[in-house]
Amino acid sequence: MSSDHEREHQAAKERHVNWLVDKTGVTHSQARELIDLLGVGNVPSLVREALMLVKK
Repeated sequence: MSSDHEREHQAAKERHVNWLVDKTGVTHSQARELIDLLGVGNVPSLVREALMLVKK
């Protein structure tokens, strides 16, 4: 993977992390872990899992 492509990928991931943090209240670390596990393609699952973490 090229360095530019990798930077773009990381920037996109961080935007998703920030969105998930703002939407649900999970920590940045939790959001990154969820995105690593579930990917960004299934937003309802990401939100559901994040909300379950916040309730704990």
